[in-house]
Amino acid sequence: MKLSAVVFALATSVSARNVFRIEEDLEETLVKRDDLDVPGQNPLRFCEADREKDIITIDEVVLTPNPPQAGTTLVIEASGTVKETILEGAYVNLEVKYGYIRLINTQADLCKEIKNVDLECPIEKGKISIIKSVDLPKEIPPGKYNVQADVFSKDDEHITCLTASVVFSRKSLGGILDL
Repeated sequence: MKLSAVVFALATSVSARNVFRIEEDLEETLVKRDDLDVPGQNPLRFCEADREKDIITIDEVVLTPNPPQAGTTLVIEASGTVKETILEGAYVNLEVKYGYIRLINTQADLCKEIKNVDLECPIEKGKISIIKSVDLPKEIPPGKYNVQADVFSKDDEHITCLTASVVFSRKSLGGILDL
């Protein structure tokens, strides 16, 4: 499903916070991460600090390029540990906002969506890693996207919860004109 690949890519992208301090902000971002930041080069954050009961422990997520850009290929590399086998019936509560406008607010079947990253249910207990390339459409409207994905097992046990803020900016045409 192309939409879920785009949503996943949006959930894993980031942009600079301050135009005049981009280099300094990037250095601070790489050095000063807190307990809610997902390890690696990405904009992902855990929804809550207490993750002891989560079924998945995320070790690292790396995006290339970071930040992603419309019209390019985003490579997502992720690794972690599955503490309990995840069976059919697991689900994701997904919300995507464009600024203050809610674009998506749905519950999706995790086992159907996980096929987009070349995995299948059951997802067995143990170490896991994925590498996925996603072609981002050049038509992504510029603006800020906020994404939250709260994931549960078929028995409503918490798997993980992630949030991200993504900013796609207008590209310049030949360095002269903003579109």
